[in-house]
Amino acid sequence: MTTFMETPVTSGVAPERARSWLLVPATKPDTFTAAVESDVDAVILDIEDAVAPKAKPAARDAVVAWLEAGNSAWVRINDATTSFWADDLAALSGLRGLAGVMLAKTESGSQVDATAARLAPGTRILALVESAVGLEAAPEIARADSTFRLAFGSGDFRRDTGMSDEPLAMAYPRSRLVVSSRAARLPGPIDGPTLTANESILARDSALTLSMGMTGKLCMHTEQAPTVNRELAPAPSDVTWADEVVDALGADGAHVKDGSDLPRLAKALKIREAAEVFGIHAD
Repeated sequence: MTTFMETPVTSGVAPERARSWLLVPATKPDTFTAAVESDVDAVILDIEDAVAPKAKPAARDAVVAWLEAGNSAWVRINDATTSFWADDLAALSGLRGLAGVMLAKTESGSQVDATAARLAPGTRILALVESAVGLEAAPEIARADSTFRLAFGSGDFRRDTGMSDEPLAMAYPRSRLVVSSRAARLPGPIDGPTLTANESILARDSALTLSMGMTGKLCMHTEQAPTVNRELAPAPSDVTWADEVVDALGADGAHVKDGSDLPRLAKALKIREAAEVFGIHAD
């Protein structure tokens, strides 16, 4: 099992618990610092889909220069089947400010392993699953030694499969990523982005993300972070309920009367832990 490097993160939230993951086009280096200083839990500088092929070398150089200047962020690199993949890794390997890489269009555990082999030992790798082939290989990808967390490239997945964005249509891919993550003892996976700026739609989609067992969500704009962070964290009323359950049953289960109390206690302890991580207080 890989021991991941301790690297600075965007916020005080550790990357295994990060909720909002902002994708920032690497062609806009003037926005990098503002993104890091926003409310997002983690920033991903994107040198893959957000950059045209001819612009990739310059965009990569801008990312490297910004990281070398003492800044920190994740970087979405090009997928392992492209000619850009090796150049991305050669440029990023060993950079102190590199929080980790997101491997685009991951379709096998061997692609994760090959990526890790070209990076400094312990570099975190987010495996972005974006195709039918990748989804079918999700258990293998999750079990790769260097996989840190799974993410869902929902837009490309829909284009690949012809499926709609309706919750029922997307239930299977989301569930498969959740189950694969849990079976491999990984943190919960990161859901795909909501493209609209409508706050009520974003809140609805984020609540769906949480209901499916996913614990993070990709963002396209900094303004989406507060809503995503709120919806993927316990509400104050949840913390109140959890405190009441723990007070009644005991944090160590000393007052548990029968087996039916155990699921409630486990849920309450999980809520209290998350509330502490995210700074949520009982109402």
